Amino acid sequence: MPSVRRTYAALAFFLAIGAAGCTEVAPWQRGNLAKPQMALEPYPLQSSFRGHIYGSREAASGVSASEGGGCGCY
Repeated sequence: MPSVRRTYAALAFFLAIGAAGCTEVAPWQRGNLAKPQMALEPYPLQSSFRGHIYGSREAASGVSASEGGGCGCY
């Protein structure tokens, strides 16, 4: 039974340490994370355009929800 208590105590200790790392970060404290380059999609228009070109050239149905005949039109 003491080993179960030690296991629970160790689990509680690590959960407390893990919970201490979860804090809210203010926008002025984000530093490099606030830069546009760190966004998941830093250039959404360029990505959309590339997706359109890719879908048009591949002429495949189902590529990024577009269908085309290879001419660039939908």
